[in-house]
Amino acid sequence: MQPEESLLPQLQQNIQLLKQRFGNSIDLYTKPVQILGIPCCLCMFEGLSTIERLWVVVLDMLSKSEFHPQDGEALFDYLQTQTDLPLENSYVETMGQLRTQLTAGTTVILIEGCCKGVVLSTQNMQFRSIQEPSGEGNVRGSREGFSDLLRINISLLRRLIRTETLTVETLICGERTATEVALIYDRDLAPPELVSRVRDRLNQVQIPVLFDSSYLVPFLQRGRFSFFQQAGYTERPATACAKLCEGKLVVLVNGSPFAMVIPYFFSEHFQSLDDYSTKAYFASFIRVIKYGAFFLAVLLPGVFVSIAEYTPELFPPQLLYKIAAAEAATPLPLFLEMVLVIVLLEIVREAGLRLPRPIGHSVSLVAAIIVGDAAVKAGILSTPIVITAALTTISMFVIPSLYEPATVLRILFVFAGGLFGPFGILALLFIMLTSICGMESFGLPYTAPLIPWTNGAVRDGVLRTNWKQLAQRPFSVNDLPGGDTHDTK
Repeated sequence: MQPEESLLPQLQQNIQLLKQRFGNSIDLYTKPVQILGIPCCLCMFEGLSTIERLWVVVLDMLSKSEFHPQDGEALFDYLQTQTDLPLENSYVETMGQLRTQLTAGTTVILIEGCCKGVVLSTQNMQFRSIQEPSGEGNVRGSREGFSDLLRINISLLRRLIRTETLTVETLICGERTATEVALIYDRDLAPPELVSRVRDRLNQVQIPVLFDSSYLVPFLQRGRFSFFQQAGYTERPATACAKLCEGKLVVLVNGSPFAMVIPYFFSEHFQSLDDYSTKAYFASFIRVIKYGAFFLAVLLPGVFVSIAEYTPELFPPQLLYKIAAAEAATPLPLFLEMVLVIVLLEIVREAGLRLPRPIGHSVSLVAAIIVGDAAVKAGILSTPIVITAALTTISMFVIPSLYEPATVLRILFVFAGGLFGPFGILALLFIMLTSICGMESFGLPYTAPLIPWTNGAVRDGVLRTNWKQLAQRPFSVNDLPGGDTHDTK
């Protein structure tokens, strides 16, 4: 990598180099001015900085100053140390630093006879206001969701965790976008080895563009392929703060309202913020339902096909008669029919998701009701297959964070049941469970705290105890096997 080009003492040459870098962009604002008798240039991007604040607050104050600098260096020292201007902590010395500050919404004052530029805090970026997240519905608790600006999102976390141990580190990723990334953790709770490992991997990321935290996952997680990710996501600051209080790390990316949580465990897919604001017995009941919904969504289509094809005697006689009559009127084999219905449901979901919201709802209703009913009446699809596929699809909506792996796994189970029968179902189930149990999330067991069994599994695992018991010993990743001494490979 070549060293960055330094600023020159000649003001006009610096302005010319700046315009060449940005190709004389129309939104690049460069205004030559005289500040206390020294030629200067105000540089900013329109829309990212506010000109009104710059002229009213900054230049009005400087025009009343009685200081008369001899050269550019004296003016720079005066602005940095003897004025009340809203300055950033750092100044610019290279063209790369100048580009970074301008694109961050600040104003840079270039001075004749000085190789450094003064950075003013004049950001005025337009951004989406803080709203309730659309992808994480909760009955109780905070209604705030992350915004698109990194600094706003950090402030939301800082407002909820008001301790000096909350640490925020920033770095730049993306060769083309130069996107700011924040690594957030509690230095008293997060394992130092985990923090060091994640920081090193983030610094090693080489990616051309970065628009969301999910882009970083392949660079952070190591090991063999798995359908399940070692990182989780949330749009709620309250959820992110709860994870930070467990000793986990949160990664925020500028321009994305999704916070990445690492490490993330399998059991967390079945938990929500509402679990801790309702009665313990009801929260435990809902968690059991979610576990059942996941295995129902993954296994039911394959088990149905397997029984119907290889062991139909397991069905009650009345149900068997109806299934046989329905299948006799359809042209496709049973397991291919199941795969077709699942694929059609995914097409309907994708169409409803990508289209504008009012049209998307209409498309989903038309496809699900009219087309489905017509296909059954025409004898193209059978009623038991449609009911089974619809039930599994509804079950997957209970655990939206596992929708992607559950969708692929249920198709694999359909093929396993249709081609190999009960043996195929059992073999694939064994492989899936073995894969989940053998995974690690940044050195910690992915199935923690259930496997290996720890005390945390009793307090807050599949079931949840009340807050009196939870408060006696809050959960932390340091309590898990490997939480203190995971390797640094």
